Amino acid sequence: MINLKLFTAFFLLTFLLGQSAIAQKQNKNSWVAPKYADDIKNPLKDDAAATMMGMKTFKNMCAICHGDTGKGNGVAGVTLHPKPADFLAINVKDETDGAIFWKMTEGNPPMASYKTLLTEEQRWQLVNYIRKLERTYKDKK
Repeated sequence: MINLKLFTAFFLLTFLLGQSAIAQKQNKNSWVAPKYADDIKNPLKDDAAATMMGMKTFKNMCAICHGDTGKGNGVAGVTLHPKPADFLAINVKDETDGAIFWKMTEGNPPMASYKTLLTEEQRWQLVNYIRKLERTYKDKK
């Protein structure tokens, strides 16, 4: 015969461990830049030439995971967990340029850190291009 107290304790422990795993997964999927990143100003804001350079870098390095339009649906991104950011999603649109710059600088697996792979200027160019993708999508609605 099953001991009811033992069964209840086992069930409760299993439930709590499952809830903990779910919470950890949710926390991993909600990547938030530190508050100070919001104060980092974009030195290339509204620079059309920088945005065009960002487009070239995006197509060469980012589209494979984030997709050609930045929706997070690139061919290599399909297998990643968490999924690549959808730059057109409201949570990204609401981020400051500094937060986006910080995220691409620091990385968060599977997102690589681009601190040493791209110059600071190239990362700001990418921020500009991400903003252009957002405007392009908004204009098509």
